[in-house]
Amino acid sequence: MRQAIHHLQVSTCTRGLVEISGEVRAFVREQRIGTGLLTLFCRHTSASLLIQENADSSVRRDIERYFEQLAPEDPRRYEHDTEGADDMPAHLRTALTHTQLSIPVEHGEPVLGTWQGIYLFEHRRQAHARDVVLHLIGQ
Repeated sequence: MRQAIHHLQVSTCTRGLVEISGEVRAFVREQRIGTGLLTLFCRHTSASLLIQENADSSVRRDIERYFEQLAPEDPRRYEHDTEGADDMPAHLRTALTHTQLSIPVEHGEPVLGTWQGIYLFEHRRQAHARDVVLHLIGQ
């Protein structure tokens, strides 16, 4: 059994989905582990991780609009506003999604469906540098 760990730095411009599938695949290939388990962990409370459709960008736009309605910026709704009006909605959006993903690795590749991509979901309006930890274990 071998394992490897890597910190993937993801720059975001604003709220929305940033595909990181290519970077994740490159990390897995470099490790030369044929069969195993890849864990991704987002080290933030206002960003999350998703596996989602990567062929039609309208899916991403619909998801973003849905979350805007589900956890809107409305200062009358929230007590917490330490970092601005988008802070508490960002925490709620993270609570409703995932900060960790587990993906099987087979034949040296993450096992994803044909239309699946891996995304960092930025929930804040301003640009951020996000840290996603990749941990691969296998043989």
